[in-house]
Amino acid sequence: MFNYGYFSFDSKAELLAKSIEYWNPGKTKFWQDAGIDMVIDRREGYYLYDMSGRRLIDLHLNGGTYNFGHRNPELVATLKSALDYFDMGNHWFPSVARAAFAEKLVKTTNHMQYAIFGAGGAEAVEIALKTARYATKRRKIVSIIKGYHGHSGLSVATGDERFSKIFLADKPDEFIQVPFNDIDALDRALKGRDVAGFIIETIPATYGFPMPDDGYLKACQDLCRRYGTLYIADEVQTGLMRCGSMWGWQSYGLEPDMFVTGKGLGGGIYPISACVVTEKCGGWLHEDGAAHISTSGGSELGCIVGHQVIDILQRPEVIANVQSVAEFFRRALTQMMAAHSDIFVGIRQRGVILGLEYDHPEGAVAVSRALYEHGVWAIFSSLDKRVLQFKPGVLLDVATCQEIIDRMEAAMPRARALLRDMRRAA
Repeated sequence: MFNYGYFSFDSKAELLAKSIEYWNPGKTKFWQDAGIDMVIDRREGYYLYDMSGRRLIDLHLNGGTYNFGHRNPELVATLKSALDYFDMGNHWFPSVARAAFAEKLVKTTNHMQYAIFGAGGAEAVEIALKTARYATKRRKIVSIIKGYHGHSGLSVATGDERFSKIFLADKPDEFIQVPFNDIDALDRALKGRDVAGFIIETIPATYGFPMPDDGYLKACQDLCRRYGTLYIADEVQTGLMRCGSMWGWQSYGLEPDMFVTGKGLGGGIYPISACVVTEKCGGWLHEDGAAHISTSGGSELGCIVGHQVIDILQRPEVIANVQSVAEFFRRALTQMMAAHSDIFVGIRQRGVILGLEYDHPEGAVAVSRALYEHGVWAIFSSLDKRVLQFKPGVLLDVATCQEIIDRMEAAMPRARALLRDMRRAA
């Protein structure tokens, strides 16, 4: 019997059956078919525990949502304390929590002016795209092929057709896609001077973290300036110190017109997102501040947790730890790749954002399963299954880093066997 106080299940099998019947049959069956029978139960720090009691080190972090680990004690205490005085608040009125957090976000930059809040990353992208259309009086949006910006109305149209066509949300006349790292293609897309915004993940996550070529992002920004298009940096997975600076765009010397953040902004404790914009982009806030309404976006509880998240990330010891963790894995994974170069063929890294490349079209699927069987959870990239998303948390200690490497090394024979089976089946 699994009794959680609010609900109970006789077994893991019963839970999985009800998940298929009442929640999401596709997702539930997908992981069962992939050999990943995980149902997350207890979670603490960078560890997950399956209903069966198995412990896994979490290198997925749900896209950086758990940057500080699960149920981070400082953030849990922050939320509990806030509940003694605050609730979600009322979006119609000025708020001490929203004003303080908006100022906190804006002051992490040198050139932004306003923070506009949402409840999730896709909503922040919606705000950015609507803002670009307002500011430029243009409709077209350009994004990159295999980029990912969420699943709501406008945001899903900027991403891979896998997610847009199923809901008839693809709009190729208004949403144009160009290849990543192809500056000439972007030039051709923008030169008609009819594009409102160019949105790009600083490092495209769902595409497997391919690194931008030297000078590419700056050249994109320059083209946007030339043609009157607004540059929107999607920092949902690359911000919050994961690139080694507060925002990934800062590490590339950029000054976007807007950027969006979410996931880890709420510390995995309370959902909140933001679109942060310059004065030039914020005109609609003066004309009609209620042009975008979000009852749950910018909830006061979320603002208080988010304020603490930024405080933690600005501590010198946390910044130093990010650099230390990044360097540890750079060295350790380089050595591992040399020892397993027949299957492990590439490392993509900036800070604690890493993509590990394998030599089979679905190589990371095999490696993900092998790691799961050896106590590590890291997910393959949905839009490039050669690449394993490897996302260590910013507060990891040396002992856990070493345990990850030891478990990865132990999993390599199993990964090699799974890859061999894949090749035979092809």
